[in-house]
Parts: sequence; C-alpha cells; structure tokens
Amino acid sequence: MHMADALLSPAVGGTMWAVTAGVAAYSIKKVQGELDEQKVPLMGVLGAFVFAAQMINFTIPGTGSSGHLGGGLLLAILLGPYAGFLTMASVLIIQGLFFADGGLLAMGCNIFNLGFYTCFIAYPLIYKTMVRRGYTTRRIFAGSLLAAIVGLQLGSFSVVLETLLSGITNLPFGTFVMLMQPIHLAIGVVEGLITAAVVTYIWKTRPEILEKAATGELLGGITIKKVLTVLAVAAVITGGVFSWFASTYPDGLEWSLLNATGKEELEAPDGVHQALAYLQEKIAFFPDYGFKNNAGEAAGGALGDEGMWPAVDAGTSVSGLVGGAMTLILAAATGLIIRTVKRGKGQRFV
Repeated sequence: MHMADALLSPAVGGTMWAVTAGVAAYSIKKVQGELDEQKVPLMGVLGAFVFAAQMINFTIPGTGSSGHLGGGLLLAILLGPYAGFLTMASVLIIQGLFFADGGLLAMGCNIFNLGFYTCFIAYPLIYKTMVRRGYTTRRIFAGSLLAAIVGLQLGSFSVVLETLLSGITNLPFGTFVMLMQPIHLAIGVVEGLITAAVVTYIWKTRPEILEKAATGELLGGITIKKVLTVLAVAAVITGGVFSWFASTYPDGLEWSLLNATGKEELEAPDGVHQALAYLQEKIAFFPDYGFKNNAGEAAGGALGDEGMWPAVDAGTSVSGLVGGAMTLILAAATGLIIRTVKRGKGQRFV
C-alpha cells in the first residue's frame, strides 16, 4: 500500500507531510519517558524485521493480487504507540529513499496511512480493549485479527480519499473504493494472523514486553536477549532468503489501479513530480529491491519481477540484508537520540 507520487497533487502530498511531521513530533515528545537501554535496540530489531517482512508479498487466492505485512500494529503492540509509529516511519523512510518503494511526495501519506491508524486507532481502541481483562492466546488472536483488519481498512480508505482530494480523475471514487476495501480486507486477515503469531511468541517468551508497552513503562532490567536474537535471525533469513519467494502478483493498491485504469501505475505529471522522481532515482541504490542496471533501473530479479519465481537473486538478498540493517540503525538511532536528549534535559535540572 505504498503510494506513488502520481496519485497525489503537491498540495495534498505537502499537507500530509506536515500532518505526519506533527504526529512524529508528538510521538517524540510522548515517548521520552518510555525509552531505556532495552527498548532502543528492540526498536531497531523490530524495524529490521518489519522491513524484511514487507518484502514478502503473499498471494490473495482467486484475485490475481497480493499483499504484505504492514507492521504498524505489531510495532504498537510490542513497543507502544509512540515508539511504534517512529519505528514504522523509519521503515518507510528507508524504503522510500533507497529502494524507491513509495514516492517522495507520497512519503507523508504512506507513513500516515500505515502508521497512524494502526498505532493510534486500531491498537488502543480495539486491540487493548480486547486484551484488557488479561492476555490469553484467544484474546491476542482476536485482538490482533480485528485490529489489523480495521487498521488496514482505514489506511486503504485514506489512500482513496487522498487521491480524490488530489483530483486524480482516472480513479473515480466509487470504483476505486470498491476495489481497495475488499482486497485490503483479505490482506488484513493475513496481517492479523501474522501479527497474532509473533505477539503470541513474545507473550510466551517475555510477557513483560507487552505489559510494559501497554502502560508506557520502561522495560527496566528485563533480559530480552533471546527475543532480540530470534527477531534478528528472522529478519536476516526473511530478507536474505524468504524474499525470493514473494508473490509476483501486483499488491492490493497496484491491483486496484490495474482494474480501475488498466495500468498498475499512473504517469506522473511534469514539474514537482518529475523533479522528485529524478531525485529519488539518484538516491535509490536498490530500486525495487534489486541491483541497478547501467540505465539506473532495477535489474532482472528485482522483487516483483513477473519473469521469474522464485526470484533467486543476489540483488534481492543484498537488498533485504542492507535494508534491514539500515532500518535497524535509523530506528535505534532515533530512540537513542531521543533518550540522550531527555537525559540531558534531566541532568540540567538536577
């Protein structure tokens, strides 16, 4: 559900950049009291895991479409909504800048659509409500499933509204919404199952992580080395190997565009759109999660290439490993900087 710039006007894209920056600033302020030596590396490793997991598109049977984990709900459950949103933003920033996954003008929309609804609507209002009487496997499953579906429905509907407000006449509201919502309902069900599986494992291994994320407490002296190791290994294997087996079908947004317009992507207009596309082409060293060819485009074997499956390709593996490492560094650095600034302020008042 990564939007391309062609789906947005500069006014809507710029407005969503400002809105998302505001949500990020609010999250930075609120998360300051929740970060300690344990949660900062957890942000990094979970960011790397979500980056790798998003490389694996799964086929939606009978549709010719595919979907992938969003990850915002999972991050909110394990980190709390504020750290979860900032980690989700780290994932999407790395994807947009260096892998050309989602446009630069659309980056504010993508962070908002995938991060805000899951962290600040679905997590507190649905998931936490369903598990408030105590964690059980059944409640985690039900809460994850329903929250994932609602979060993705809100995010996909937001995509439709943003294109409507941008005046994208190729996408009539009624047609686009009738394609986007059902296909993302199916994707949301799978996301809920994956989220429930990961959360259940963490709950059985270190239940304190979920409990303290829900209350905004520091992790304190809890030993989470096993959790960090398992998630890091999962990120490496997923990004380095499992990514070869991603479905080659278009994702839910591309599928909806294809059925509404006959094309998986719309052509971007001149001006701001072309300038940002040129900038992204220069920055993105692994476009579409593969090596660049001499023309600066994604070489064969890149993720989503319909010519080969599985896409056993060094470019795909290197993209998964490098992207995961970059996300880990950005998410952890974000947490570390916030924590350091908070401690500096505290010491000045001693």
